Amino acid sequence: MLEFSPSTIFFTILNLLVLYFILRKLLFGRINAVLEQRAKLVQEEILPRFPEVAAIGGMTMGADPISLAVGMTSALEGAEKKLQVFTVRKEPKDHGRGRRIEGNFQAGDTVVVVDDVITTGGSTLKAIDAIEAEGGKVAAALVLLDREEGGRQAIEERGIPVYPLYTRTSLLGK
Repeated sequence: MLEFSPSTIFFTILNLLVLYFILRKLLFGRINAVLEQRAKLVQEEILPRFPEVAAIGGMTMGADPISLAVGMTSALEGAEKKLQVFTVRKEPKDHGRGRRIEGNFQAGDTVVVVDDVITTGGSTLKAIDAIEAEGGKVAAALVLLDREEGGRQAIEERGIPVYPLYTRTSLLGK
């Protein structure tokens, strides 16, 4: 049986805490940089091309942190265009208002649809279908990573341009 002295336990816990805070700083620093890049892409590339865009959002979970960060950045940085944020549920709730789209979205809005990763484009296309069914118009799709497996083409066949922050090729060079 192993025995530990109180000082060994104390220094082990202290070292783990230091490691935790170092890793947290590294990870969150990188995430913040990615979100800042995303917000900059929207403000500098997408909005000038689609000035009618009123909101940003997509299929829940994958799109939520990106949409919220871009929306908050547009509000906090005093951007000309302050984007509203919404989320698309996979299925309408069976209680409450029973809505599939929650947040700041109205019929007639032109929006940017967001996804974290596109492979086949399936979840992004489902979000687009839901937005269009509720009377919205999708101007563009914003994705964190295009895995280059046909998803971008599937979305662009619907007449919606795709703006990836990264592609598999840009990350892996293959």
